[in-house]
Amino acid sequence: MDVQTFLRLLAVFVPLSLLSVGGGQAVVADIHRQVVAGLGWMTDGQFVDLFAVSRMAPGPGSLLASLVGWRVSGWSGAVIASLAFFGPSSLVFFALAHFWTVHPRSRLMQAVEEGLAPVSAGLMLATIFVLLASADGGILAWAVALVSTLALVTNRAGPFALLGLGAAVFLVLG
Repeated sequence: MDVQTFLRLLAVFVPLSLLSVGGGQAVVADIHRQVVAGLGWMTDGQFVDLFAVSRMAPGPGSLLASLVGWRVSGWSGAVIASLAFFGPSSLVFFALAHFWTVHPRSRLMQAVEEGLAPVSAGLMLATIFVLLASADGGILAWAVALVSTLALVTNRAGPFALLGLGAAVFLVLG
């Protein structure tokens, strides 16, 4: 891997590591923005494929960073992207966990909890929109996503049943 690619991987994933409030899925939209639209490392379709593999593979959902690094520069890219994405947020987490243990009822910790929840929800919504737009499923994909979301929120429908129904809709109408 050349030095420029190494530095670009660091520049993409270190800041995103610190923004991954709520987990790696919270920054998928920005990963897409940078690696597809910004740097042109892959197409929308390739990104969606890597996202799908990262969801199916065992381990953390933020495995997407490792897969992007691998796509860009093989094994060395995967290692650099993984360290850049998991390292900084892990250090911050351990520092906050220590502070939280020492000061469990701190006003600062309560503010962090209350303030980060809506940020995390907004980041995840952005991820949903980016993935739906990139997946090339058209209006049918948006409709299935909306109906599935409503079913999960209002009826506590099982996700496996919804996956099966969504696949059936695409087999019949797609």
